[in-house]
Amino acid sequence: MPRASSSSKHLVPDLLAPGLDLVFCGTAPSPASFKARAYYANPGNAFWATLNAVGLTPERLTPERYPELLTLGLGLTDLNKTEYGSDHELSAQAMDARALRAKLRRFCPAAIAFTSKHAASWALGAKSPPYGRQAERLEGAVVFVLASPSGRARSFWTLEPWRAAAAFVAERRLRRERAA
Repeated sequence: MPRASSSSKHLVPDLLAPGLDLVFCGTAPSPASFKARAYYANPGNAFWATLNAVGLTPERLTPERYPELLTLGLGLTDLNKTEYGSDHELSAQAMDARALRAKLRRFCPAAIAFTSKHAASWALGAKSPPYGRQAERLEGAVVFVLASPSGRARSFWTLEPWRAAAAFVAERRLRRERAA
């Protein structure tokens, strides 16, 4: 059974701002993330190490430092903002693709990267989207499907789609530097 919070203030808040280069979207906070009130806080999750490894962050950040991503043009959200737990514990009714679409229309990020095929399939309405950059956009944003950084998904791990998303961001950063 999914674990629900008593109010949205108890969940990890969105990290969004207008015009970000890339927003990462997962399914819902893990119990460790919920407890820490920080994204990807489970010690077995490779999210923060991967961001650094592909060049999206200049150093390996800790989960508690997640608000710093905004200064790098990166954001965070989840499809399910009312429950926390492992994917198999979450209810289908709480996966809110409509709310995600509204956030994309409001904040207009250049791209969105789903941090698992599960999150991507809920948001895109596709049974098993391939890893990497998708042919179709979502509310104007380029779409990436990434291999899950969760320790539970290690058998499906591949860094390549993460590198593709990082290359997209690097190109945008380079264009801004040249324009400045």
